Amino acid sequence: MQLVLTIVVVMQMLTALVMIGLVLIQHGKGADMGASFGSGASGSLFGATGSANFLSRSTAVCAALFFCCTLALAYFGNLPGVVGGSQGGSILERAAPGGAGASIPGAGIPGVAPSDVPTPAAPASAEPAVPASAASGAAQIPTR
Repeated sequence: MQLVLTIVVVMQMLTALVMIGLVLIQHGKGADMGASFGSGASGSLFGATGSANFLSRSTAVCAALFFCCTLALAYFGNLPGVVGGSQGGSILERAAPGGAGASIPGAGIPGVAPSDVPTPAAPASAEPAVPASAASGAAQIPTR
């Protein structure tokens, strides 16, 4: 299965590069100087020629192969047991290392050991700290 996935990825990259090259070397329908002044094309949707040449047909074949490879990669991406495949849950749950350790800040950072990550300190008492002025009942007026 891994071999098939590798072949599909390589084929997709090659078809993308070939398609980029074919598009860049093609002659545009409005590239002639006379075409910009109205004498080059007959006004139809595909220009005056009407038929496709070798470069445009090759581009269409590469585009079809690229889309097939994309669909195959999307299919393989949802299969369980394949690298990058679906293991259930959301993407955030799959990205969290170990589930419970995800609540520790910095736990998912590559290259950081869990002992290097500071753990949040628990409050000393169960009661929230109240400022002395609020405890005495005096109102504080904010000043600049």
